[in-house]
Amino acid sequence: MLESRPRYAVVMNAVDTNIVVRYLTGDDPDQSARAREIINGGQVFVPTTVILEVEWVLRHSYGYTPARVIESLEAFCGLPTVTLNDEQVISAALDLAAQKADLADALHFFECSHCDAFVTFDRKFTKIARAAGYTTVRNG
Repeated sequence: MLESRPRYAVVMNAVDTNIVVRYLTGDDPDQSARAREIINGGQVFVPTTVILEVEWVLRHSYGYTPARVIESLEAFCGLPTVTLNDEQVISAALDLAAQKADLADALHFFECSHCDAFVTFDRKFTKIARAAGYTTVRNG
């Protein structure tokens, strides 16, 4: 059951996509100020699913270019108050996305690094990943 979670010595709140989006865009003065207080004021946990959703919202709702999304997420993930559930996976996915891969595909791939191969019908992703040296990506 979810109620039996371990206690941490440091208070840490998890944040939702809307908090991160307000922090990054500053589009709502009141909510953006509160988001800055929350994120800058103490340790926050950001699930990979939130990173994925932030990327989608920034591209589709705010018109950010892929490069601007990656730049914004890299800066955000590097904040001293931000804890990611899998920093290595997110960092590697952001690096591959910076090479024009879709961030969602990159996250899927790196989450599956324990598997023998990542099989996809997405030829563009396969080409980008292989060019970056990831030979375990293959077309289905």
